[in-house]
Amino acid sequence: MNSTATRPRRSRKLFILAAVAGGVLLLGGIAARQISAMSDPVSLPDLVTAGGPAPAFTATDTRGRSHSLAGYAGKWVVLEWFNHGCPYTKKHYQRVNGIGNTQAMQQEYTRRGVIWLSIISSSPGRQGYTTAEKAEDMARDRGAAPTAIIRDTAGVLGRLYGARTTPQYAIIDPQGVLRYSGAIDDRPTPSARDVAGATNYARAALDAGLAGRPIETAQTQPYGCDVKY
Repeated sequence: MNSTATRPRRSRKLFILAAVAGGVLLLGGIAARQISAMSDPVSLPDLVTAGGPAPAFTATDTRGRSHSLAGYAGKWVVLEWFNHGCPYTKKHYQRVNGIGNTQAMQQEYTRRGVIWLSIISSSPGRQGYTTAEKAEDMARDRGAAPTAIIRDTAGVLGRLYGARTTPQYAIIDPQGVLRYSGAIDDRPTPSARDVAGATNYARAALDAGLAGRPIETAQTQPYGCDVKY
């Protein structure tokens, strides 16, 4: 065999393999940067600080009804950002002994006169986006019991309140003051096993507020999946 003839062929093969590998790495790098840019926390709004007037809003629910903060003057209002495709949302909706953590809160506090608005701020084409009909179906399947579901597809309400993650909570008192802003609890994991024993900040804020007591923890860092604006 002519060894001088095989060298160029081997070199060409090595060159082709190197080019292919380089292309894969380049595409992978581009994809990684795109994914990073889509979920970049810098692009998310700043969390609204509790203690001041809650931003006024008017929004339409999945059944075509209008809801406004002014219209709920004199009532406690909960804004819950959720995304049923997010593991951290699923954690709090997963049924344990027949009911999920969030569903139990919705049932209890709406019975006590609290207005509970569940909000989807995923934009069209992004993970979590859904039609009004499907949002209603999913809520019914999970036994959810909010006052209404808001499809905030333009992200107006989400950005107004600095919604960064799902789940995330904003709790407003009857005078229109934002009394709590942040995470549902102190266990930033996607495991439903961590619900039991956690300090539920949202529940504690509502219980204290409804009883006329000071809310000890009014601001926390939310955790979960980025809101898909």
